[in-house]
Amino acid sequence: MIYKNLLLETKNNILYITINRESKLNALNKDTLADLHFALTDSFKDHVVKGIIITGTGQKAFVAGADISEFSSFNVDEGRNLAREGQTKVFDVIQNSDKPVIAAVNGFALGGGLELAMACHIRIASENAKLGLPEVSLGLIPGYGGTQRLPQLVGKGKALEMILSADMITASEAYRIGLVNHVVPQDQLLLKAEELLQKIISRSPCALASAIRAVNAAFTNDGFETEISEFGKCFGNEDFKEGVAAFAEKRNPAFKGK
Repeated sequence: MIYKNLLLETKNNILYITINRESKLNALNKDTLADLHFALTDSFKDHVVKGIIITGTGQKAFVAGADISEFSSFNVDEGRNLAREGQTKVFDVIQNSDKPVIAAVNGFALGGGLELAMACHIRIASENAKLGLPEVSLGLIPGYGGTQRLPQLVGKGKALEMILSADMITASEAYRIGLVNHVVPQDQLLLKAEELLQKIISRSPCALASAIRAVNAAFTNDGFETEISEFGKCFGNEDFKEGVAAFAEKRNPAFKGK
């Protein structure tokens, strides 16, 4: 299959998925999400692939968020469908993969980019990485699992601080709070991911799959449905329209709470 926005390579039983939109800081658009869905589901059927590494092209960004231009005019139902489709076809697919998935976070991982990294089983960040969920600055909330996975990783209080402030944190801070497993120099990022994944895939594939399912089961709840609903509602608010307009016009938003 030919992918519009992904580069794929399989080497030593590892599938490397590189999001290839460097001029857009690898932002997630519909085509990229569709590419990810097919690349992931195809890899699950490929007996050569034992593990997966997801990263972004270049040194500036893993994924610097979702492509805002694609959903700036959405209504409530369209917003809800956007969140549901992304979660079910990509982010939940990664989390529930029987094959271990590592995010190699090279640079910015913001919004949907951080949510993509959090859906992976393990995160390794380069020293220059910056991570955050800035959605409330657009009049939105995270819609691809961010309100659920971030508290699981760093605790409720820190998750709320990051989500409500919309601030970015450094790679070292992300490591300190448990958001990433390792921080390494940029030129050692893929090497570290490969080293760890090779160790993991040397174990029993059946046991790995069982372990992933067991750990995921510890966090089963209906929070994702709540997030999808609340995300969709944001598209009916004037604050969302103002947030997107301010972003496009490169100015501070003037939210009115409606």
